[in-house]
Amino acid sequence: MANFIQQTDVMSKKRRDIPQYQLPIIETHFHLDYLKDGSPDEILNAARAIGVEHFMTISVTPSNMPTAMALAHANNDVSATLGVHPHDAAEFNDDTEVFMRANLRDNKVVAVGEIGLDYYYDHCDRDVQKAVFKRQLALAVEFEMPVVIHTREADDDTMAILREYAPQMKRKGVVHSFTSGMELAKVAVELGFCLGINGIVTFNKADNVREVVAATPLEQLLLETDSPYLTPMPYRGVENAPKYLPFIAEKIAEVKGIDVEAVLKQTYANSLREFF
Repeated sequence: MANFIQQTDVMSKKRRDIPQYQLPIIETHFHLDYLKDGSPDEILNAARAIGVEHFMTISVTPSNMPTAMALAHANNDVSATLGVHPHDAAEFNDDTEVFMRANLRDNKVVAVGEIGLDYYYDHCDRDVQKAVFKRQLALAVEFEMPVVIHTREADDDTMAILREYAPQMKRKGVVHSFTSGMELAKVAVELGFCLGINGIVTFNKADNVREVVAATPLEQLLLETDSPYLTPMPYRGVENAPKYLPFIAEKIAEVKGIDVEAVLKQTYANSLREFF
């Protein structure tokens, strides 16, 4: 049976309270420096109150890598990743690589990411995206680090690149915010990657994501919010935050026909295995 944390936002009377289970949770993907609805301390404390034990704040540009590291060093329960998102791949240069090389062994850095391909928005030339993705995967191989991968509308190229690099990777990581096709899901899992599941799984039109969740072993799923984006039901319309992770766990449990406690226990173990 879950306890419940009362919410104070103006919509709380119309929304179910956040369930609190007596099990620890790891937030494997959010952007703490991008959240605006509260200070970092307030955002972290609200999540701690519902059982979030550890947080991974994710880098996306050369300029916010130092910010993510600073937030991690300021909080014992926050870790950082270092990487350049495909939207910003054109910003990756030799200086970026020098910074990453100098800091990937920092004890607060747990992965290379967010890296990958995005052909939906095409903010960056696709050949540049692929070259930068490969360059950062090579760093992950060299430093024996897991990766946090973004892929959208780029299944074929993502599969080809993962097949090229995964055999060299001592540690794999996650294809985060998974919304791709079943073929990529199967290939990623076969290569040893986890799939990151966030609030999209609760959206009415996300049957494709729920089908992937149903077909994927629980041992290969991770919980994330990608906050401040993709707020799960029933809180869509407000800024997302790690405190909403229980709703994602509940939906995974519903889809797989198992107890939410089983989801929380296994995804926690998966997070530790992949990143810590």
